Amino acid sequence: MSDAELPASARLKVELMFEGVRYSPALGAASEHAFPNFYPYRFRPGEPNPSGRDKVAIPYLMTLRDGTLIRVKGSADSPWRVEGDRTVGYRIESDDGRSLPIAFEPLPAWMQGKTDDGFPMAQAGVSLHGDMAVINIAPGCEYFLSRAQDGDSLRCTFCAYGAPNERIKHFEQRIGEAGLASIAVSRMQQTLTAALDEGGIRHIYLVGGSMTDWDQEGARFIALAGAVQQVNDHRLPVACGSGALPEARLDRLHGDGLVDQICFNLEVWSEALFARVCPGKQRYVGYDRWLRALEQAASRFGRGNVYSAMVAGIELEPEHEMTWEQAAALGVDGAVQLLNRGAIPVYSLYWPTGGRDHPDYFSRLQHYFEALNLGYARIRRERGIRISERFLTHRSAYMQLECDIDRAEVAGA
Repeated sequence: MSDAELPASARLKVELMFEGVRYSPALGAASEHAFPNFYPYRFRPGEPNPSGRDKVAIPYLMTLRDGTLIRVKGSADSPWRVEGDRTVGYRIESDDGRSLPIAFEPLPAWMQGKTDDGFPMAQAGVSLHGDMAVINIAPGCEYFLSRAQDGDSLRCTFCAYGAPNERIKHFEQRIGEAGLASIAVSRMQQTLTAALDEGGIRHIYLVGGSMTDWDQEGARFIALAGAVQQVNDHRLPVACGSGALPEARLDRLHGDGLVDQICFNLEVWSEALFARVCPGKQRYVGYDRWLRALEQAASRFGRGNVYSAMVAGIELEPEHEMTWEQAAALGVDGAVQLLNRGAIPVYSLYWPTGGRDHPDYFSRLQHYFEALNLGYARIRRERGIRISERFLTHRSAYMQLECDIDRAEVAGA
């Protein structure tokens, strides 16, 4: 692999991330035994539709033969389709003649179980990204409810996940209160126990909706980490995926050994972008305090244990007035600055909203994403930095390329 190209599996991953797969009976049948997609396949008017329905369930994640993990995106315009079945195996085939074996992440047995009080484990706040268990029993984000002077929500502009809706009823979450409901903790612990017993999980990631009081958010994550460790007992590494937290809360998370890694998601580089893309984070924490919190985490948790997820491509939204070349250059510069502070960025591909699905838009987004990852890979190579498999593996990085690139370089060496 040269500095100017992605490794073969990563190139194919990018292709499938952007082009998606069109519906086939095999894709529909796979959903019966695969981990479920959060977004159904929606048929376009005039598209061949053997299901007879407007939308159907499809799998969430597919893997290539080498274990590369890819999120399944449904697209009527894709040249790719899935053939085969569970018995003979699945293949993904392109109109250009390529045919490759794939597998789908299976639906685990525990997701069909129930807790002691009869609550479905699939709704108990434990999910899977490949070999990563994600724990979230307080999903409602208070930034959605906070308003700017013009009345706009202070939520991050790319986010729809944290909206306080009927999901918070499952966990008896109370907006404005840091405490976790005992029933939600009990159901999560029973579910996590079942998931760990079934096997296949290599690391655990704690998330939750942001609070406008960062100290109270820290209290919540301390409680959540403690509840998880009652089940995990430090067998698997645990990462805290909260917002930035004050030093006293960091000291508890580190000094009490509650988590192994920290991930305070800055999302975008530059204060101007941060203020526009993450107005709630800017108002209640602030860009400079966020960077200081990452540095403070690095001083405690050490090299390779502090991260920041970045939303790769939000810069190309029209209001930011950037070319893809400018956006990629800004991203690479941000990677250098974050690494200098002891934080390792990880770039997750942003899917545009509002119907911006014009081929030219996606072409620019793909050019940007590839250039960003190649530039960032060169920097990691020069500094001898790789993403720790205790934090993120190629078997959990379904919208990121860093682990795939690192793994190819290790294999090549």
